[in-house]
Amino acid sequence: MGIRFILLVNKQGQTRLAQYYEYLTLEERRALEGEIVRKCLARTEQQCSFVEHRTYKVVYRRYASLFFLVGVDNDENELAILEFIHLLVETMDRHFGNVCELDIMFHLEKAHFMLEEMVMNGYIVETNKSNILAPIHLMDKAS
Repeated sequence: MGIRFILLVNKQGQTRLAQYYEYLTLEERRALEGEIVRKCLARTEQQCSFVEHRTYKVVYRRYASLFFLVGVDNDENELAILEFIHLLVETMDRHFGNVCELDIMFHLEKAHFMLEEMVMNGYIVETNKSNILAPIHLMDKAS
């Protein structure tokens, strides 16, 4: 398995979206998120975007007021994960128009749906923005 979890966190450290691809109890998730978020938010802009934590490698990137954090296996390619994060942001930008924290908060189901279209069982399965957004556009038309 490549991707273990994906977190979207604001600058205050509040989790706005969490998607796990391995089983962790609620307490384990809370502890893991707290540790990782503190570690990543404490880093400066000059430091690299990769952090090793427990058995994970965390690749993160900040876009405006949101941090996108992806926990992966230690043998995963960091640059490929940075590309995946950028693709996720571009996809959300295309749908929401310059995605922000409020878009995630008020349309959490759409953000999860985009992730479900892109990642299955911890593996990236779709990278075409149009293919990712097509089912969401269909749902919007039906509403």
